[in-house]
Amino acid sequence: MIDTLVLASHNKGKLKEFDTLLKGLVGEIKSAGDLRLIEPPEYGTTFLENATMKAVTAMQACGYPCLADDSGLSVAALGGEPGVYSADWAGHPRDFQKAMQMVHDKMGDAKDRSAYFTSVLVLAYPDGRIESFEGRVDGTLVWPARGIEGFGYDPMFMPDGYDKTFGEMTLDEKQAISHRARAVEKFITYLKGEKS
Repeated sequence: MIDTLVLASHNKGKLKEFDTLLKGLVGEIKSAGDLRLIEPPEYGTTFLENATMKAVTAMQACGYPCLADDSGLSVAALGGEPGVYSADWAGHPRDFQKAMQMVHDKMGDAKDRSAYFTSVLVLAYPDGRIESFEGRVDGTLVWPARGIEGFGYDPMFMPDGYDKTFGEMTLDEKQAISHRARAVEKFITYLKGEKS
């Protein structure tokens, strides 16, 4: 069992999600924010590259196993954009209201409203081992955006098979089906294997 796991993120929404999902599987979860670690710039062109960069940088700074996530929204009508650039698509400081408006405006009257969220988790150990886990959820973009739950692009993304956006779902509802939950499910299976 991992006694102390550091989540290489300053995002309080992510920390809350991981805290709930990993309860009982790791001793204690701290965030990069708790440890005052700086966020490395994300130069990668894939979710895996960015997540690995974040996990390894945090692990080298604190000496604990570190888990990083890189995730984003890929829109079919925009050729996969914003994709790996989702978080900073609307510039700095991060503004997801503006980012959602940009997605809507760029799509125009495109008939194809399909999109998907990808989440890649990377676990970096102090001994140099690196593990990765990927999750994906497909859906449709709606406008105007609906709901105040979640974060990022959640209010405009309606997962396939549901009539609510991620922004309208409770945390429990979203965690049952989200891209991050699917990646975490693989991570949990890995942790259980490590424990046995």
